[in-house]
Amino acid sequence: MSDTTRVYSYSAVLMGSPILLKLFSHDEALASRVFRLIKQYEDLLTVNRAQSQVMDINHAAGKHSVSVSGPVYALIKCAKAASTLPDSAFNLAIGPLVKRWRIGFRGDTVPPAQDIARLLALTNPNQVVLNDAEQSVYLALPEMEIDLGAIAKGYIADRVRDYLHQEGVAQGLINLGGNVQTLGSPEGGWSIGLKKPFSTSGSMIGSLEIANKSVVTSGVYERFFEHNGQIYHHILDPRTGYPLNNELDSVTIISEDSIDGDIWTTLMYGMGVEKGCAALRKRPDIEAIFVTKAKEVVLSSSHHYRFTLLDNDYRLTGSTV
Repeated sequence: MSDTTRVYSYSAVLMGSPILLKLFSHDEALASRVFRLIKQYEDLLTVNRAQSQVMDINHAAGKHSVSVSGPVYALIKCAKAASTLPDSAFNLAIGPLVKRWRIGFRGDTVPPAQDIARLLALTNPNQVVLNDAEQSVYLALPEMEIDLGAIAKGYIADRVRDYLHQEGVAQGLINLGGNVQTLGSPEGGWSIGLKKPFSTSGSMIGSLEIANKSVVTSGVYERFFEHNGQIYHHILDPRTGYPLNNELDSVTIISEDSIDGDIWTTLMYGMGVEKGCAALRKRPDIEAIFVTKAKEVVLSSSHHYRFTLLDNDYRLTGSTV
């Protein structure tokens, strides 16, 4: 491999996830600046530590509004818009339920039904009151909490892409613990693997060839626990307070912006395959790959990528097959 085609990889652990940066030049200083940028955004947006702008909002719930920085306000505004779509499975105000279930953390249990009902009343996204003039956020009820975990990685991946463009990087890849954002197109495109749900060996169902696109996968296998033979996963249904229960094991979104991937994986989980494909017919810029419990791989379309099936246990279906 010549120096002009060699890919250099840089890694770190941030946001509780492994972060991978791939560049076509050996530039440790640039990689360090990228990881520092990610850390700065993590500090702004996290709810997993006592101090952040998002936690300032949560601590003031039912008391007063909190003015925040431009990036945080814009992200909260975007998250609220997705949360207030008709019958949306995305909800920025789902924080109290996420904290109670603790899925993926020590102490996860199935909460009593009365706990779910009480906390569900605190998750109405319309009670997140925004003031554009002051760039302030007010949670109208005590104990309300917003959680941007479902959207923060996509937002940060897009900011890293923009930063790399500013630095003159023509080809690169950033993987923020499952949110993949790419720049340019090496020969043959970037190859992204699609994980086999619940595989302990890291097996892949297939691979995607993409260029200048984001790939975001959300799966029920990522964080879950079992209780009395039933799996409880981390993708909660804001309409019921319980994990979403449908035919899906995973959803992958291919889009230009990674933040759209974050939003639409969740929206697609709520809709399921049939309604999801119908909704995406109105959005040619966004495509989905659904993996079902019945071992079907359904492509909503494949205009902006090429998918290769690698696992004979699965069957490829969809409008482009």
